[in-house]
Formats: sequence, structure tokens, C-alpha cells
Amino acid sequence: MHADRLLDEPLPDQRRASLVTALTAVPDRRDPRGVVHALPPVLATAVAAVLTGARSAAAVAEWAADAPQQVLAELGMFRDPLTGVYRAPDESTFRRILTGVDANALDEAVGRWVLASRPVSSSGRQVYSVDGKTLRGSGPAGAQVHLLAVLDQHTGTVLGQVDVDGKTNELTRFQPLLAPLDLTSVVVTADALHTQRQHARWLVDDKKAAYLFTVKKNQPRLYHQLKTLPWAKIPIQDETSTRGHGRYDIRRLQAVTCTGTLALNFPHAVQALRIRRRRMNLATGRWSTVTVYAITNLDAAEASPADLADWLRRHWTIEVLHHIRDTTYGEDASRLRTGQAPRSWPPCATPRSACSDWPVSPPSPQPYAATAETPTGHSKYSDSPERVI
Repeated sequence: MHADRLLDEPLPDQRRASLVTALTAVPDRRDPRGVVHALPPVLATAVAAVLTGARSAAAVAEWAADAPQQVLAELGMFRDPLTGVYRAPDESTFRRILTGVDANALDEAVGRWVLASRPVSSSGRQVYSVDGKTLRGSGPAGAQVHLLAVLDQHTGTVLGQVDVDGKTNELTRFQPLLAPLDLTSVVVTADALHTQRQHARWLVDDKKAAYLFTVKKNQPRLYHQLKTLPWAKIPIQDETSTRGHGRYDIRRLQAVTCTGTLALNFPHAVQALRIRRRRMNLATGRWSTVTVYAITNLDAAEASPADLADWLRRHWTIEVLHHIRDTTYGEDASRLRTGQAPRSWPPCATPRSACSDWPVSPPSPQPYAATAETPTGHSKYSDSPERVI
């Protein structure tokens, strides 16, 4: 989408103004001598450019140079006192700021704005999903930036993300990621990596939240305990079937309350779940079966089998968001590697998830001749994402 189209499809005034205001919380590390462009307008312009298809600092500068005066004025750009013309920063200014910005402060500022701007769930529990993502273009293998993010399943909103040193260090960043959020009565879903006793105790005892964790063989005793439960005697309590993407899926969920002799060796665990997915490949006619186990501290009165099945499937909304950010916003294709640039680029795409009423037109490639081609029509991933459960 070209900059001049913003005038035909204006953003909500309150959100447009509040984003620039929210970015004032990011400290400006530049020497104040000779500074022409204030930091918040430059960051807000980078956000606007990334959301319309920019993949590099050069593309951001081109978008800003093409932007009408009204757009630059709304973004708070510098106005020449002699000519009265709003001036857009050049590529070197964008590059220096993205390289030197405090990426953690930028994440926090964008996260606070997203929380204030997101739609409110009209009914039911709030459910947050936690998952990690590697920015593949941020460096060579072993030196790439890895982020851990939390997403609201209902709205698809990224509520926060933190940097981690590597994939194995996600465990140490779980609590710092969720600590700023009010998790009272919120259900937190996570993959098997985060099925940890300290995470469960912290969520339930300190944050007054609930958890729904998948269990795999990284917890061998717990996995064996779940696998040997008398599933043959437990009725199927929820069944769904879907057809699409060249396959036909049947998912059946069983749930059992684990107390007394069935008590699980895991903090606060009350229910055990088994999800069996039967899948037929429509091209070959062959069937395959996958079995997944999960645990939760919610009892049967607090969460129905249908709710549990839905929350487990919708956990992969965050994977769909990662796919959209890779293909539509080019996170993995970005070659920014200097300083804080790899860390400052993802927050620029985060505001899109908070604004379901913003235009979703595919970006026009004309202003960004030096950037990679973007696949369009990503709505099929948000409408019917591929699930593993």
C-alpha cells in the first residue's frame, strides 16, 4: 500500500495519536547536538512503512519521502520553520536510529500501546499463547536473534516479546516475558518446552493464572504417567472434524480428573487430556494418527472439554502470526544485522496485530524496487491455519 493511500483509508485518530505518544517512552541515545528529527516520529514512520511493505531502511526512507505532507504532519515530523514544509528523514537517519535504539524499551512501549488498543474479549476466559521465534536473516546460524513472544488468542494481538540468547534459554525468559502482564484468571498455553514445574508454580501461586501445557518426552516420568492412564475406559468428550489443505482431520479429546490414585506428579495439575488426531491425505487416501497429551490446573467445572480442545488448537495462532510476519512483513528476509537493528525491526510489525480495523491491502512493490517480492493473499493462513492438534 502506497503512502498516499493512507488519506483514503485513514487510521483511527485515537490510535494514530497514541502510538506516537507511546513511543516517547523510548529513550533517545543520540547526542542532542545537531538532532533535527525527534525519535518518536522517526520510529512511528518506521512502523507505518513496515506495515505497508517496507523490508529495509532504504525502503522505509522511500516510503517517508513519498508520504504526503498531511501524513508527515500527523506523524509529528520536523517542519522547516522557513518554508513550512515537513521534512522526512533520509535513509542514514533511519538506519542509525534502528541500529542504536534501545530495543527492549521499544518492545515495552509498543507492548503498552498494543494492550491499550486491543479489542476486549466479550465473553469467556482470556487465553494467552507463548512461543519462540528465530529471525533467520539476523545473522549466521548460531548467531541469530531469537525472540519469545506472548499472544492473545482471542484478538491475535502480540502482548509482548523478549530477546533470548538461544533456543535453550527460552526457559529463563518465560517469567520476564509474562511478569508485566495481569494474568489473573488468564489461561496460559505453551508447548512442551515450557512444561516446567517452576513455570506452573509461578503462574498459579504468584500470578493467579491457569495453565494448559502439552506434555512430551522431555518430561519422561510425567509423559509415562499420562500414557498409562486408563484411556480405554474414558469416553470421548469432544470430537471435531475439518476438511481442507488437502486433508481430512478428525480430532477426539478425552479428559480425566486426576486425584487420589491418579494424581499427577506436577504442581496444581487437576486434569489430564489425550487428543488423538486421525488424518487422511486426500491425494493418497492414507490415514495417519497422532496422539498428544496435555495437563491443566483447571477442573471440569472451570473448563469444558470443548473449551480445552479449542484452546489447544488455537495455541497455534501464534505460529500462524509468525508465518504472516515472515511472508508478509519479511522478518526472515530482513538482512539488518548491525547493532540493535535486528531487534528493533520486529516491534515495528507488532502494531498490526492490535488493529483489526486497519487496511489489509497487499503492499505495492513499486516504491521498494530493492526489496524481495512478497507473497500476497495471506488471509488463508489467518482464516484456516494449519493445526497440529
